[in-house]
Amino acid sequence: MAPTSDAPARQDASDTVAHPAVDDAAYAALDQWIDAHFDEEVRFLQALVQVPTDTPPGNNAPHAERTAALLSDFGWHAEQHAVPSEQVHAYGLQSLTNLIVRRRLGEGGRTVALNAHGDVVPPGEGWTHAPYGGEVVDGKLYGRAAAVSKSDFATYSFALRALEALQQQADAPSLKGAVELHFTYDEEFGGELGPGWLLSQGLTKPDLLIAAGFSYEVVTAHNGCLQMEVTVHGQMAHAAIPHTGIDALQGTVAILNALYAQNTLYQSITSQVPGITHPYLNVGRIEGGTNTNVVPGKVVFKLDRRMIPEENPVEVEASIRRVITEAAASVPGLRVDIKRLLLAQSLQPLPGNAPLVQAIQKHGEAIFGQPIPTCGTPLYTDVRLYCAQGIPAVIYGAGPRTVFESNAKRADEHLVLDDLRKATKVVARTLLDLLH
Repeated sequence: MAPTSDAPARQDASDTVAHPAVDDAAYAALDQWIDAHFDEEVRFLQALVQVPTDTPPGNNAPHAERTAALLSDFGWHAEQHAVPSEQVHAYGLQSLTNLIVRRRLGEGGRTVALNAHGDVVPPGEGWTHAPYGGEVVDGKLYGRAAAVSKSDFATYSFALRALEALQQQADAPSLKGAVELHFTYDEEFGGELGPGWLLSQGLTKPDLLIAAGFSYEVVTAHNGCLQMEVTVHGQMAHAAIPHTGIDALQGTVAILNALYAQNTLYQSITSQVPGITHPYLNVGRIEGGTNTNVVPGKVVFKLDRRMIPEENPVEVEASIRRVITEAAASVPGLRVDIKRLLLAQSLQPLPGNAPLVQAIQKHGEAIFGQPIPTCGTPLYTDVRLYCAQGIPAVIYGAGPRTVFESNAKRADEHLVLDDLRKATKVVARTLLDLLH
């Protein structure tokens, strides 16, 4: 039957009823369609990269509108769910519209969602290719978000298109259920106004989820993240008479030394999750002072504390606060304000994710010619928000073996196009298995 935009009834994602085996010819047909349309897939990704989504400042509604227009060329309706401006502005962003595409492939069955985020950090310096050019050189597509994670807008869209094309063949296997595309724009700020908002508004609740990732592993666990803003208050004074002031920067140095000492201690705390090592802390931004000849009266810095899955977030936050306040107390007259910016829970595998893992591993090995292991990642992702709603999920998509190889969040971010082609085939085959 021709796919429609109506969502099917939900079914228990842990259903273990045996399904008829998919004929190898169906997999081959998916692969052939993807090969025949790969140039179109690359152009689609280029068009997505060419619309900036720097976050901050987070003016991302224009990209959602462009994406919706591109998806309409496939005959798909992309629901545009604009987050209310007051919420967006309170969050420190400018505009945010999330997209949902719903495609029913058969009656009954389960709903499989595919989620990728379009927001990115600003490009920064050092690029040798235009960060929003989408330039293809030597089999690589360059641009901010080419690898993380506009690439998987393309992976997931063309995998779904391949599956719909297969359905039009006379001897196509019958399918049950639906696929949803969730293209969201708040991963850099924690996801609460991206997938978190879609879920809290009752706009979606799929049975299974695959979220943007890389091609050579299935990620089933990830770190948590605590981000905090610390304001150190001293008292300004003329640099010629510094004893009349309280140096906020000197106090900040004492606090930073205490925090960095924690990093040494964290190395002795080892995670049992493959791919995750130990906790760590990073101070990523600091500002303060008014002029060279003025004792700094205020310094503000922001820290990022990555938590391994075995850690208790409440205890971690209490410990960080204690380290800061004790260090501040060593400088007479110093005062600190500590504000939590983000508390992202870690991800641990949910019961029911086996169909996802097994299908991706099976087809990943067939397409890439090597085993696709399960592992954890030190990143934190939007996937935790789905799992918090009881939705089994894994992370898999187009990209290299490591974030470092992709230059994500660095100059000359890029995607190897062969990874895009192969990952699209893996996802298309996986969807066929899950809905057959």
